[in-house]
Amino acid sequence: MKSKEVVCGLGEIGKPIFNLLSTSFTTQGFDIDPKCIPKTKLDFDKYETRFLHICIPFNSKFQSNLQALTKQFSPKGIVIHSTISPGTTKKIQQKIKNIPIIYSATRGLHKRMYSDLKKYSKFFSIEKNIPNEKWASSQFVSMMKKCGVKTKKMSTPISLELAKIVVDTTYYGWLINYAQLSNVIAKKHKVDYDEMWSFAEEIHKYIGNRPKLFPGFIGGHCVIPNLKLIDDDQLWQVNKINEFYLKKIPSAKKINKKYEKSKKQSYDV
Repeated sequence: MKSKEVVCGLGEIGKPIFNLLSTSFTTQGFDIDPKCIPKTKLDFDKYETRFLHICIPFNSKFQSNLQALTKQFSPKGIVIHSTISPGTTKKIQQKIKNIPIIYSATRGLHKRMYSDLKKYSKFFSIEKNIPNEKWASSQFVSMMKKCGVKTKKMSTPISLELAKIVVDTTYYGWLINYAQLSNVIAKKHKVDYDEMWSFAEEIHKYIGNRPKLFPGFIGGHCVIPNLKLIDDDQLWQVNKINEFYLKKIPSAKKINKKYEKSKKQSYDV
């Protein structure tokens, strides 16, 4: 029987992944909204599922939804592309013992996710000593390579789960926080924000540790929502500073829109 890839959740992450896989493999899209499912003349019942690609939002029903999708499509392997709470891959693998589960965090801006998928290496990880572990890893690497995507393997899924939240989205939020605070200080003393930050330009050029970010309000679907996925009170400072900034600079959201238009890219993170 011929094989297919199945992408579940055709939103900001799932649709680009569906489009990417479709360039090289027979790929079926699935979503709770029938309008999101691409039309096709293929009879997918005649294909067996190689990988079930999970791109659904993480919430309290994530595990039960994944198990239901697994039962529906009977895959040989599962790849979770969603941002998830640390330890989730291991918990689900303990429930679904006979199917190897790969965690592969997704990187890129939503408005250009398809091109960003090809730009960045696709990190992935899988629990050790599980059935078909080597098969799943080799198949995933081969699949991504055929799609023009480089891969890099991490030692454990929890390392990658933490990496996505701690050193990607939350760190980005932390850098924006400093831009916000420095802008509040600049306004307090009635000085130009850009002129003040020009002092760091050469330092950042030669050393690379003085990044200047635009002092906008953090909105979007990543930075603040992802804080809920990790149990760490200290990291919630990102949200507190963000809310403090909006009180100090009520026009912050409007400034964001002007910035997006001038840069032709999304500042929603």
